[in-house]
Amino acid sequence: MTKQWEPYAQHILSAIGKIEQIHQRGDFTRDEILYDAVLRNLQTLSEATQHLPDDLKMNFPDIPWRDISGFRNILVHNYLGKIDAEAVAKVVRDKLDSLASAVREMLKRQPS
Repeated sequence: MTKQWEPYAQHILSAIGKIEQIHQRGDFTRDEILYDAVLRNLQTLSEATQHLPDDLKMNFPDIPWRDISGFRNILVHNYLGKIDAEAVAKVVRDKLDSLASAVREMLKRQPS
């Protein structure tokens, strides 16, 4: 029996939605509480991508799946170090929409 991946896909979309809401509340690169909330959601969505089936991820070669996993490791293991807020803002600005689109498409392609 294969492990269900859809709850992880839904979590990714939920985390992206939360990040969008956080961003609407203010500049998370200047507000420590908002920044921590963004980092937490990036961490959990990055972890969740590791539970998506590789055969589905192969259909979306433009998504840097390995980089997303690597980003999770940076977020988890570099908590005492300085994580560049501008790099995080660039990820939020430039990468999350395409990731959300890919995950939505994965869910849409699944038989009901």
